[in-house]
Amino acid sequence: MNTSFKKIQGGVTAPNGFTATGVHCGIKKEKLDFAIVYSQEQAVAAGVYTTNAVQAAPILVTKKNMKENKMARAFVINAGNANACTGEKGYQDAEKMVALAAEKLGCAKDEIIVSSTGVIGVSLPMDAVEQGIEQASVNLSKEGSCKAAEAIMTTDTYSKEIAIEFELGGKLVKIGAMSKGSGMIHPNMATMLGFITTDADIDAFALEEAIKDATGNSFNMITVDGDTSTNDMVAIMANGTANNEKVTLDSLEYAKFYEALEYICVEMAKQIARDGEGATKLLEVEVKNAKTKEDAKKAAMAVVKSSLVKTAIFGEDANWGRIICAVGYSGAKFNPEKVDISIGDEPMAIDGTGLAFDEDRAKEILKEDHIKVFVNFKDGDQKATAWGCDLSYDYVKINGSYRT
Repeated sequence: MNTSFKKIQGGVTAPNGFTATGVHCGIKKEKLDFAIVYSQEQAVAAGVYTTNAVQAAPILVTKKNMKENKMARAFVINAGNANACTGEKGYQDAEKMVALAAEKLGCAKDEIIVSSTGVIGVSLPMDAVEQGIEQASVNLSKEGSCKAAEAIMTTDTYSKEIAIEFELGGKLVKIGAMSKGSGMIHPNMATMLGFITTDADIDAFALEEAIKDATGNSFNMITVDGDTSTNDMVAIMANGTANNEKVTLDSLEYAKFYEALEYICVEMAKQIARDGEGATKLLEVEVKNAKTKEDAKKAAMAVVKSSLVKTAIFGEDANWGRIICAVGYSGAKFNPEKVDISIGDEPMAIDGTGLAFDEDRAKEILKEDHIKVFVNFKDGDQKATAWGCDLSYDYVKINGSYRT
């Protein structure tokens, strides 16, 4: 982390001008299930969405709104029901969700970014949704970030949020975020939602490029189980209340803003991977000295999504052969006779050939809850990192009874 970034409390409400809350409206039996994050000032907005051909109604509505208007005032999110594969009624329900929220928040309909997560193929209970909008809109507060982060969870075991502050153009700027995701995690993106707020003043084009690139190096570099959802979204609002000189793509401050945003996205992505359904360990794979960035990305993702690698990590078995096997089918271009592999600080192979490594030391490394794997192609200067988790018995238990 750049030492000029300071971690702070507050999540999505840490930046100036943002409030939030989470409430229980009845979509779920007991837990919080509806959240609103609101900007008191109109904000520049951008988003990145699932590439699944089957896209949920809120994705379609948000994409339409964002195409017509690059400004936003609120994230409006429900959990417990994905409003996906629900036909024309589902689309109308998403539109109604937007209209109700806009009315309560006093803004235009195309300033609402709407999102849903949960079970696919079931119509939204609109009476509950209306109640959620009513309750949330009157309970927004600067202290509401934690409740909002909790309200967007599905099978997550903990809520995920972060905030940082840093200097930008002589002004103190803050970025906050919350996300959800635990299973059906795989690019592009995953069963994950990410919502980011900032008080930075940045133009729409620069913000769009920044969130697209940051997502490519973070949320699109994680995997839990190889499934890509119908509802995936990462969205950002920037309300400009920090009063820094406006950031543009060609301004000197763009690189610093981007570095901070990418840090936020990577930290959120790592939290999602660590909280994979049934997971006991975070798996981090770095591929370095590749000929191209794309080669490094392909190889790193192949390793973290390999079921054989994931089960070996769960079983604390230093089976490095599974790692080089995954690299081999990744589609990355490399010379197998030049590859070095290590788990933690224990070398496993040099120049594609296995070493007589210290089994006891390897076992100790694999007992940790954060396992790092390093693959060195020795063929260039490009690198990439991917994150995933182990694959445990509990993953099957959780997904064998998801609807119940």
